[in-house]
Amino acid sequence: MKILMCRPDYYGIKYEINPWMSISHTVDHQAALNQWEALYKTILSCGAHVDLVTPVDGWPDMVFTANAGLFFHSKIVLPHFKHKERQGELPFFKAWFKQAGFAFWNDITSETPYFEGAGDALLAGNTLFAGYGFRTDRKFYEEAGYLSRSKVILCELSDPYFYHIDTCFCPINDKLAIWYPDAFTQKTQQRMTNEIELIPVAINEAKRFACNAVVLGKNIILPSGCPQISSELQKRGLEVHACDMDEFLKAGGACKCLTLRIG
Repeated sequence: MKILMCRPDYYGIKYEINPWMSISHTVDHQAALNQWEALYKTILSCGAHVDLVTPVDGWPDMVFTANAGLFFHSKIVLPHFKHKERQGELPFFKAWFKQAGFAFWNDITSETPYFEGAGDALLAGNTLFAGYGFRTDRKFYEEAGYLSRSKVILCELSDPYFYHIDTCFCPINDKLAIWYPDAFTQKTQQRMTNEIELIPVAINEAKRFACNAVVLGKNIILPSGCPQISSELQKRGLEVHACDMDEFLKAGGACKCLTLRIG
């Protein structure tokens, strides 16, 4: 498996675009770098290959590469960031994808409905769980004809603290996922329950972003401080790796947010 990451050289909380973010919260840059390095090394130890995109001064959230696109049937679905504070990231990510030889499913104009990449669209086998409600517009999924290559399950988010689907839902494989059900509307909960076996995450661990996990085969990398869901996953024969993500939680991100699958 191939993963795209971006070093946190310019990471910091410079604005507020989700409920977790507060410019009054100071990021310990050395601690953030150490935490990112530990995640990077854990991913490598699990057998994945990691490519790095160069961070750019002025775009502190480039470190959250999950939103840079969606790897879908060997091409990249480009994002249209909702907030202007992140829209300037797109040219740098697009240039990296081009240089790396990727083709694109789409192009972005001012008329494109908002879509925030693999932060809001997660594949379980050939089923795409398509999050919307806060940062992604439902219309994006309805207008993107190429998405018909997969079964699309529309998932409406209802809690602003879980503003992307990858903060509250994580497919482990094509038959099993973990989730925090209260992050979704009742109709969406029923729809998701009909599609895949779901292990619920307790609220205290959901707020630690337990669902914001990186899945590499039978290896699951998730934030530290989530013993209950870790135990449940271990009972299923999975190997759990815990990484301290406290500096990134300040911005509403964790393990999965810092990674993008690209192969």
